[in-house]
Amino acid sequence: MRILFVGDVVGRPGRDAFEALVPRLRHEHDVDACVVNGENVADGVGITPRLAERLLAAGADAITLGNHTWRRPEIAGYLNGSGSVVRPANMAATMPGRGLAIVPAADGTPVAVVNVLGNLYLEPAHSMWELIDGLVDEARQTTPVVLVDVHAAATREKVALATWLDGRATAVLGTHTHVQTSDARVLPGGTAAITDVGMTGPHDSVIGVRSELAIQRMRTGAPVRFETASGGVRLEAVLVTCDATSGRAQAIETLRVPWP
Repeated sequence: MRILFVGDVVGRPGRDAFEALVPRLRHEHDVDACVVNGENVADGVGITPRLAERLLAAGADAITLGNHTWRRPEIAGYLNGSGSVVRPANMAATMPGRGLAIVPAADGTPVAVVNVLGNLYLEPAHSMWELIDGLVDEARQTTPVVLVDVHAAATREKVALATWLDGRATAVLGTHTHVQTSDARVLPGGTAAITDVGMTGPHDSVIGVRSELAIQRMRTGAPVRFETASGGVRLEAVLVTCDATSGRAQAIETLRVPWP
């Protein structure tokens, strides 16, 4: 089985790249399931029901989110009714949505998708360490193919979580920092891991934001309204190959595809 995980989609440039490239990538790489982090798809911050449906229509089987989940208030009701869009499980339990989804691959094989926020800097309501074992155990009651999106700022948290889940999760994939790392690997127990999958969007920027605006904010400390950049657009992703019966990963490959 092959699972394509696409890194954080940023604004319209990222969405255009996703919609144009994912159908082709699914065909070229014989992809069985596609998961995408979509928390920045709405003008660079948040996601709306309409944009979630566009990502699903373009080839995503599941969408994960992150710390900007609630930036678009209209997403709340949508999350309660969606079986394909997950928000971080360690956000407040009183908030809409869920942190685990089971979606079918192209051949009908169930794929579990788990979403958690890192503790450092992002300050979720609950520690991911309190919930992750229960989430993975729950997922494995249905399928051995379990993918975890750890949306976190700290490298050490992502590496630690992948190590902790080695042999129990098919893949532990980092998102949030928008910079693809060079540490894609399969751990000894059969879990594929990478610290950050990267960003799908404009790379002539400061992680998706127009450079001059981001730099102005850093240099002055004054409030600056960020805008999504437009140049150097590319899709960044990983392709995980795994055994659908055991859930063990066999390979992980990074992808960087320019658009147009």
